Amino acid sequence: MENVQQRKPNRLKGYDYSQPGIYFVTVCVHERFENRNIFGVIHQGEMMNNQHADIVANCWNDIPSHYLHVTLDGFVVMPDHFHGIVWIKNTIGNRHEGNGPVGNRHACSLRERRQNQILPNVIGSFKSAVSKEIRKKDFPGFQWQKSYYDHVIRNDESLMKIREYIQNNPKKWGLDHDVNEAREIMRIMGHAGERSNVRNGMKEMGL
Repeated sequence: MENVQQRKPNRLKGYDYSQPGIYFVTVCVHERFENRNIFGVIHQGEMMNNQHADIVANCWNDIPSHYLHVTLDGFVVMPDHFHGIVWIKNTIGNRHEGNGPVGNRHACSLRERRQNQILPNVIGSFKSAVSKEIRKKDFPGFQWQKSYYDHVIRNDESLMKIREYIQNNPKKWGLDHDVNEAREIMRIMGHAGERSNVRNGMKEMGL
């Protein structure tokens, strides 16, 4: 019988993702090797968005209109993943108030499984809305990776560093791409185990 690797949890154990705070979130496309440029390409250190990336950006920017206690900060759409900063504001005793149509339409199962915590609902709703629009447009097989990666931003210094990271992410793509390219060659040559290790490592790094 084939051994199934247990997926590591991406959330902090026991943490309430509805409490006021600032969260750095990363979402990756499914099968990144095969879908490396699904959202566009990097040219001379700048991200050249395609129509799929525009859908991602539009759905992201639409979040505050459906979640009254959520505001957004810096974000970037990369060729095969997305980074963004989410602020959850003081909900004045009613932390689940204000989930609008996007939340209701896409995230009901998440609310049931995760006790209606705000951040999982927001990101699940965002991912579902993007998937629906991209599939409807021209890519019926589009998928995100399961779940997402988050980091709780606890001070101003961390916030500034993450904003800088997001802003400079396209400029650093060449370095990451060269490493991934070498690993892709290994995969093509038949090193399936190496491919699996690479993907697991990227997941753990939140990339």
